[in-house]
Amino acid sequence: MLVDARGLTFEVRAGGPEGGDPVLLLHGFPQHSGEWDAVTPALHAAGLRTYALDQRGYSPGARPADAGAYRIPELVADAAGVLDALGVTRAHLVGHDWGAIVAWGLAAAHPERVRTLTAVSVPHPAAMGHALATDPRQKIKSAYIALFRKPGTAERVLLALNAAALRRMLSGVGDAGAVARYAEPMREPGALTAALNWYRAMTGADMKAVAPVGVPTTFVWSDKDVAIGRTAAQACAAHVTGDYRFVTLPGVTHWIPDEAPGSLAEAILARCAGTEEA
Repeated sequence: MLVDARGLTFEVRAGGPEGGDPVLLLHGFPQHSGEWDAVTPALHAAGLRTYALDQRGYSPGARPADAGAYRIPELVADAAGVLDALGVTRAHLVGHDWGAIVAWGLAAAHPERVRTLTAVSVPHPAAMGHALATDPRQKIKSAYIALFRKPGTAERVLLALNAAALRRMLSGVGDAGAVARYAEPMREPGALTAALNWYRAMTGADMKAVAPVGVPTTFVWSDKDVAIGRTAAQACAAHVTGDYRFVTLPGVTHWIPDEAPGSLAEAILARCAGTEEA
């Protein structure tokens, strides 16, 4: 379905019972709303109504040219605007990778709109800042961001030789067909640049502006994540003032929704139901 919000047109995959409690699903880089396809059946079976959003830069009708249009406050405002357009006052919020950063921002700035938060892979921005300042291993893990912030150069590197580097990066999502599902849309004119603009618009000030989160929160992290180390993951708790749960998925890589959809769905459902771990 197409949803108009903030002068842009977003593509949204809606599913589950129409009367169910709403769940807004926010994808990461360089994926799209399809990354939730293996997760949502369990949510629908539990009676939840899901809205998986193709975010700014990923929806063709929401692709501004200026990199500055992709700052975190704009991305957060998009999520809130889509909820408004859907007529959803409060939703359970789930975000993976960059979608997690948007989710943290929305939960911090507009807690009245968020019933629960499940952040996947990426912890609270302040936890990332702590890790980058104190953990040399996290600096190494995050070194790729310097390339992504270079206009033109990043596109050439990632798309060369039939997008070989992009496909290697996505190898954890599954077989060649699964990789192509995400890589091919990024080869469309302007698509990869728009997705990389999230990195190019990122500022330390915007990251620091995300306040502690008070809504009931679960952070799901995998110990084989090449981008997020244990220091950042464990620091997340200090930036949640509400009920908090930290779920670790052993042996799983960064691509949790694709690689471990069942375990992720369990964590989401436990949070949405307000249950506590034993």
